[in-house]
Amino acid sequence: MLVVDNLTKSFGGLRAVDRCSFSVGAETITGLIGPNGAGKTTVFNLLTGFYRPDEGKVLLQDKDITGLPPYRIFQQGMARTFQIPREFKEMTVMENLMLAPTEQSGERLFDPFLRPLRVRQQERSIANRAVEVLDFLGLQRLRNELARNLSGGQKKLLELAKTMMIKPKIVMLDEPGAGVNRTLLKRIVESIERLRDEEKTTFLLIEHDMDFVMRLCNPVIVMSEGKKLAEGEPGEVQRNKEVLEAYLGGQYVAVDG
Repeated sequence: MLVVDNLTKSFGGLRAVDRCSFSVGAETITGLIGPNGAGKTTVFNLLTGFYRPDEGKVLLQDKDITGLPPYRIFQQGMARTFQIPREFKEMTVMENLMLAPTEQSGERLFDPFLRPLRVRQQERSIANRAVEVLDFLGLQRLRNELARNLSGGQKKLLELAKTMMIKPKIVMLDEPGAGVNRTLLKRIVESIERLRDEEKTTFLLIEHDMDFVMRLCNPVIVMSEGKKLAEGEPGEVQRNKEVLEAYLGGQYVAVDG
């Protein structure tokens, strides 16, 4: 689904990402972990067009998207959530979802006047999709709630819901478990797994909660000092001596099985 080849990015004298290469298989939930300053967020910003790389390539289903602006990458089927949710606070949950699809006829200057039927039909289609998404994520009862009134975990689900509105090929999740209580965290995990299984969505996620990563992700990619340090199944990563020394700091004990 996604190939990252020799990606490099410097800020002044600091090389934040240093010839980093990895790939993300279709219909996987791939974890990207590493200590603070490892370059994970910079990689996300490079993949989603917020930064332009100094070197390297990014391929989405064999199509070169390197350095494209974020809206173009979004149009190619790559969606992203943020560690701090970016909801439209004074709009309802339903309205937040209906804003997500691109190239809506009603956004054009003359279409509401010249093609009103087309605009109404598209709005009904988008509204129907929004209802499907709300049902899928268990947010139906909040459809008319202002987004600013949601809890932190509900806002994370709203972020995920907005990505679902475009049926993306791959979703980049930036710390989906941060600040979320265990009940909502379980729902987020179940929702991600259902999207992978039922809608064939691919995920790449950054997360610091190792229990969350080890339970949800396979494979797991470990970054350190801007480079890929290791990659493998969760159990392999837990037993990797370099990872234990560089990142986990003995938090996990190597075990068999």
